[in-house]
Amino acid sequence: MGKRRVDWSALPIELLRSIAEANQDSNDVVRFRSVCASWRSSIPSPRILPPFPLPLPSAGSARIAFVSRRTFYRFKLLDDVNPNPSTCSSKSWLVKVEEVEYGFKFLLNPLSNLHFRFPFPKGFNLLDYQVVQVSKGYELLSYSSGMPIVGVNKLVLFPDSVWNSSVKDTVIFALYNEGKLGYVKYFDRNWTLVDDLCHYDDIIVYKGKPYVVDEWGIVSWIDSSMKLIDIYVSPPLESFGKQKHLVESRGELYVVDRFFDTERRFDHHLREYRVCPKTFTFDVYKLDQECGRWVTVENLGDRVFFLGKDSSFSVSATEFSGCIGNCIYFTYEDDNGVFDQKTGEIVDFQDWSHLFQLPPSWLNSNPHLNVEFRFQPDTVADSCYLIIHVD
Repeated sequence: MGKRRVDWSALPIELLRSIAEANQDSNDVVRFRSVCASWRSSIPSPRILPPFPLPLPSAGSARIAFVSRRTFYRFKLLDDVNPNPSTCSSKSWLVKVEEVEYGFKFLLNPLSNLHFRFPFPKGFNLLDYQVVQVSKGYELLSYSSGMPIVGVNKLVLFPDSVWNSSVKDTVIFALYNEGKLGYVKYFDRNWTLVDDLCHYDDIIVYKGKPYVVDEWGIVSWIDSSMKLIDIYVSPPLESFGKQKHLVESRGELYVVDRFFDTERRFDHHLREYRVCPKTFTFDVYKLDQECGRWVTVENLGDRVFFLGKDSSFSVSATEFSGCIGNCIYFTYEDDNGVFDQKTGEIVDFQDWSHLFQLPPSWLNSNPHLNVEFRFQPDTVADSCYLIIHVD
């Protein structure tokens, strides 16, 4: 019996839409629409970002802001075929991309969030790579300066989907002013507080709902009426760290409790000694919803947690060459490092920056260009930066 040829361009429109809606990354949607004319016409272009200006979440401020999206991608060369699982990730890179209004994209240093001083490579072809979205976060930027708004600690969009076609359905949640939880909707002139408390540490979208954690480790989710619904099986944590982070890993919800010291250190910007809290350890918990308690996690296995200002996420260490599991990468202003959960030690980023190197082919436009990371421990803005050498 001979093989039957299938005309993929003639698939029913309902089936095409069903296939397309399984993709939540805008790049996957673009790839889907590029297959042929019928596939392209079956679905609309992915929504980029809320096109409306936002008020600042500060009382009495007349300025306006806009949202930028910052996405981590895993890039892997398609010709990197290696059956050995210990080395199969030898050509993988963790790349951070910022996207602003009108679809403009910029490469970001994943550690410092500073823009690289060169654009995307010319002639860049996504078809040469396997591109997987790892995580995405958002930043509130000033319309006048393009700089992040001071005092805004975390921003999430809900629903956070390329298929949310109506901006009127978009809600933007923010943690600001040392723990306030507020939101703004389409054409709102001011931010609205979810409640009057000021003790929230983190917010993420988990399983299609916005979840928040307070300073005691109590996790709640926000319903459609903007009310906080406590998870009845989420008791306070037994530890007393100063900063809680929510992390999703393999579909499970974790709370990472971060502990700081209070040593006096020299501030190079202020040129004086002051109390500069530094992270010295972490406790990790997983929510056991059946038993109604937090379970201490002593070993993350091959998982690696990343804690940043705009997003926190996890990856498998086997996906990246030289990456070691059971570790927590953390970066926030001048507090950066890698925590080894096995030894309890924090090591410098200097020895781990290879994970964030750019694909070499992106720099081939100038064969004399040599790019390397340098880590300066006691600075704020340039805690990790690029040095570009021209030979």
